[in-house]
Formats: sequence, C-alpha cells, structure tokens
Amino acid sequence: MVTANMVKELREQTGAGMLDCKKALTETNGNMEDAITWLREKGISKAAKKQTRIAAEGLACAKVDGNKAVIVEVNSETDFVAKNPEFVSLVDSVATAILNSGVKNIEEAMKLKADETTIEEMITQKIATIGEKLSFRRFELLEKEENQVFGTYSHMGGRIVTLAVLEGNNEEVAKDVAMQIAAMRPLYLDKDSVPEERVEKEKAILTEQAENEGLDSNKLPMIVNGRLNKFFEEVCLLDQGFVKENKMKVSKYVESKGMKILSFVRYEVGEGMEKKEENFADEVQKQING
Repeated sequence: MVTANMVKELREQTGAGMLDCKKALTETNGNMEDAITWLREKGISKAAKKQTRIAAEGLACAKVDGNKAVIVEVNSETDFVAKNPEFVSLVDSVATAILNSGVKNIEEAMKLKADETTIEEMITQKIATIGEKLSFRRFELLEKEENQVFGTYSHMGGRIVTLAVLEGNNEEVAKDVAMQIAAMRPLYLDKDSVPEERVEKEKAILTEQAENEGLDSNKLPMIVNGRLNKFFEEVCLLDQGFVKENKMKVSKYVESKGMKILSFVRYEVGEGMEKKEENFADEVQKQING
C-alpha cells in the first residue's frame, strides 16, 4: 500500500510531482529505490543522486591538533537547543576528548573521559538539564603526515562541516577544497572511487532514459557516455567545477597549487535521519484520496 508519507519522502528526494510519485511507488510495489529509478528512467526526476533527508537538528564540529583531526556530529531535537551555548560546549568537549584518543567506534568513544566524567555520563547530564533527547551520532578521526595539511570548513553555524586531507602545505588551498566539499556535496574523490555497481546502475538508468526519449539508437552509447560524464562531474570531487572559478575543475586547481587531495569527510547534520512528521502528510493523503 502506498502511503502519504511514502509519497512525501519520494517528492523530497526527487522533486517530482505528487501524482508521478504515487504512480512510481504503485508501479514498484512501494520500493523507494526502485521508484526513484522509475522516475529517472521516465525523465520525470533528473536528480543524479539520491538526496538524503535533512531532518534531525544538532551540530557538527571539526577540530585539529597537530597531525590529528576529528569531525563529530551530536544531535538534538530542536534547532533552538542546537544553538544553546551549553549544547555547543558539549559538542566541543566531545570533539576534544576524541581528538586526544585512539577510539575506533561510538561504543569506545562513549567511555572516554571528558570534563572529569565520561562522554556518556556528560550527555546524560545534559539531557537532564537541557530537557531534550540528545544523541552522539558519529565521528571520524583522521591523521596526516608532516608534508600534508588539513582543510576544514563550517557552514550555517555547524550544520555542514567538512574535513579534508591534502598533500602539500598550502592551508588556503586546503580551506578552498573544504569549502568546495561543503557547497557541492561530492560523494566520491574521483571516478576510480565510484563502486562499479553504482556505475553500472547509472549506465542502465541513463540508457533507459535515452531510449524513452526516442533518441537515435546508433547514437545511444555516445549519449549515455556523455551523460555518465556529467554524473561523474556531479558526484566526484576532482571532476567538479571549482566553485571559485567554475571553468576550472577542482583537480586542475589543486594541481596548479602543487597540491593533491587525499581524502575528505562531509557531515550535514541530520542527513538520512527521520524527523517528527508535520501536518503535511495529512494534507497529501487528503489530496490522494480526493
């Protein structure tokens, strides 16, 4: 059964109309991934990648100390609490504690000492004083060599935070790269980083899409390859146009500065998480029933 919430989610992820979303879900027996593919094959949804839902509130933070860096995300129920100095201090304490450790997962991190207690106890105490459910969602620790540099960038008060590692010593270039990652949402470093399964699925979708457009079958391989390159330009950091000079690819910009991007992490608060449903779902259901 296709529900209003399913239609709403598909709309948010694809930008397609409500009736098209309902038909896509009906045709695919309610399978969200298949419905996205169905819409793209019909040319209704032109999104080159699934846009994750940004729902939960909270704060992300990146800290650097010498050759170590950490990026963390801690969630709250409301944006109001996310801006609370007490909550901001909590996130900073969590990041500092992890930065000075060698923990490998959340379970280990929760037992770390922070401000004369553990991270787990500190979060429990803040829940009691702030009055909202708080959760430590994720973190990543990165290390660099002496001939490498970190680049960090925070956008929208910590809603989007990025951390990159580059070979070279130009911190300004590293910051530019971190800003690029925040703005353009790359999923992979380069074409070689894209899983073969993802590439093959994209090819299949683009081929079906081109066939449905009635294009010359002899030109299909060329057309599909052209569109596949556009897909890479969107999801691969090195193939993206540089935000400060769009005619130049990120790879060329970095090379021109004698640098090389090694890895990156991008956190957007709440991505992929569910939020309390508003009245919009009821509104959609009424339109479907109507």
